[in-house]
Amino acid sequence: MREFPAIEDYALLADGRTAALVSREGGIDWLCLPRFDSPSVFAALIGGPDAGHWTLRPTDAAATSTREYDRGTFVLRTRWRSGDGSAEAEVIEFMPLRDHGSAIVRRVRGIRGRMEFRETVRFRFDYGSVVPWVRRIDDGRGYGLLAVAGPDSVVLRGPRRTAGDHSHVVEFAVAEGEAVDLRLSYARSWRHPSAPVDIGAELQATIDGWREWAEQAAPPARFEREVERSLLVLRALTHEDTGGIVAAVTTSLPEVIGGERNWDYRFVWLRDAALTVQVLVDHGYVEEAQVWRRWLLRAIAGDPADLQIMYDVAGGRRLAEFELPELSGHRGSRPVRVGNAASEQIQWDIFGEVMLALDHAREAGLDETAFSWPLQRSLLDFLAENWRRPDHGIWEIRGPEREFTHSRVMAWAAFDCGVRAVERHGFEGPVDRWRRIRDEIREEVLARGFDAGRNTFTQAFGSSETDAALLQLPQVGFVAADDPRMLGTVAAIEEDLLRDGLLLRYRTESGVDGLDGSEHPFLACSFWLVEQYATTGRIAEAEALMTRLCSFANDVGLLSEEYDVTGRTQMGNTPQALSHLSLVRAADAIARASAAPAVE
Repeated sequence: MREFPAIEDYALLADGRTAALVSREGGIDWLCLPRFDSPSVFAALIGGPDAGHWTLRPTDAAATSTREYDRGTFVLRTRWRSGDGSAEAEVIEFMPLRDHGSAIVRRVRGIRGRMEFRETVRFRFDYGSVVPWVRRIDDGRGYGLLAVAGPDSVVLRGPRRTAGDHSHVVEFAVAEGEAVDLRLSYARSWRHPSAPVDIGAELQATIDGWREWAEQAAPPARFEREVERSLLVLRALTHEDTGGIVAAVTTSLPEVIGGERNWDYRFVWLRDAALTVQVLVDHGYVEEAQVWRRWLLRAIAGDPADLQIMYDVAGGRRLAEFELPELSGHRGSRPVRVGNAASEQIQWDIFGEVMLALDHAREAGLDETAFSWPLQRSLLDFLAENWRRPDHGIWEIRGPEREFTHSRVMAWAAFDCGVRAVERHGFEGPVDRWRRIRDEIREEVLARGFDAGRNTFTQAFGSSETDAALLQLPQVGFVAADDPRMLGTVAAIEEDLLRDGLLLRYRTESGVDGLDGSEHPFLACSFWLVEQYATTGRIAEAEALMTRLCSFANDVGLLSEEYDVTGRTQMGNTPQALSHLSLVRAADAIARASAAPAVE
């Protein structure tokens, strides 16, 4: 029985529609088809081997491996070396960039000597609960397995496999210059199995497609590789057809091993997607902002009162949360959840993030459409009537609603964007009303969300707690980064939330979130601290923290949501859009600060 690999042991394969996670040991342990948020075909990541996997590795148990992506792509190359050093082989893995359907290719190429591999595939559809009907096909176009369950089917082509114990296994060898191709493709079950394709052509087209996109990025020289990989991750999390940007490709990877904080992140949070759009626009990807705006217009069409904080990949609204008790959870962490009940929460900050992203795109030259500005006016009209209501806040507190300071500030930012659109760009709107509400929110935050005795903004009105989300106040222009009130807030955050040099989101022991247990430092929050340090001239501290945070990425540059410093392991869903976009922001802030002239 294979053990659960650590979260950082996984590399990402992606095609702009869905994604797969492959471990250092050659196990594809997570794959949902046909979309990021579809039920799984392989779910060993959260249910163990019985929940489905596709494993390919040398038969030599002593063989060792190293791996890396082709620069600027998600083409993964794993170099295997035999235990006695006499043989080497390479496994090239990728998801072809195609106009239709998803596939995974695994090409095994002999480099030196002769190396034997074993492939084991266990198909389990619908999160491990469905054993599909599997039959051999040999249609004159090549041998393969066809697995069918309800509306879904996959074809796995390659060497002839032997069935046993609800799995299929084959062993084969490659010598120097030889290659064996394995290819899994998805189709609706009523369609004909896919025909063999030219793997070499698919590989080159995929390399070219990723690199053409990556070459537009112009990352800063400092942390260039980390920024480039992070931008590629953000692109990989964007659905090619719909424009929806998912928060991560996984569900229920725990924030603490054995804890209950296990959530489904395969959806489009307005907040995370809006922040992603801002980062992409900063690096020249204005077209991505346009595609996401079209997704947004479709998703939130109708009454602003029905606005949700998240939607499915296509903009669907029904994300009912349920548990899968039959799955063991990653390293025994239960429950395993599908769907997300936070979709029913009120979070006023999303209005600010959406308006900021659209404002950012407008400033970058993206023209408004006949629908985009009316949408923004409608959102502000609704927010004008509701911003005083308490909410669940940026961290999706499952305890009582509160008057969160961060939420109020983001409402301020929403109206600030509306005022700027009228004053700077000439759009029509009740600017006097928006200006009055903006100023009223500001006065209330300064009066009720600031602790003058300690010189810090607070997590919520009437609370003595602080919150790492307050680091976003200067990012949205509410206060200057070097304002004495902000510097006091940073000092309070450092005192209350730093653990082993990294930031928690908030003190879970305060009971604010209504959940048992604790969590590990949240990577995005520490990147926000880097940005704050850089902006206020603490460049050496910014670079030191940035270097440390980047060291938590795995060997192929991926970051999850949190980091367990004691266990030296990643925690939470992966790869996490918020972690990677915050990395890019932090690197950009360091670059700006380093280039700025010194003040005498």
